[in-house]
Amino acid sequence: QVQLVESGGGLVQPGGSLRLSCAASRNIFSFLAVAWYRQAPGKQREWVADITTEGSTNSADSVKGRFTVSRDNAKNTVYLQMNSLKPEDTAVYYCYAKLVITTGIQSYWGQGTQVTVSS
Repeated sequence: QVQLVESGGGLVQPGGSLRLSCAASRNIFSFLAVAWYRQAPGKQREWVADITTEGSTNSADSVKGRFTVSRDNAKNTVYLQMNSLKPEDTAVYYCYAKLVITTGIQSYWGQGTQVTVSS
């Protein structure tokens, strides 16, 4: 069973920064991709950014230039560096990973970490 554990959320003022971490229970190279999603109150969960096995990164237009996804292979951890935070970035942030198994592709979610941007 794969476990993804997020950490690093909290309360930050507008314009501030936070770094989220997603620690995986197995080698992150085994995943097709690791992604960050977020869900604000009353809204659907939305994709934020991801990093593939090859190291390619992508991010949503709403966070492009402010958020950066990276990884530490030795620690089996993926990070989301969030700068210039805005109140509309307030949400629960989830880590998501896809793994190829014998019967297809298996998806895994972390438990989420709350990010609140407020003055």
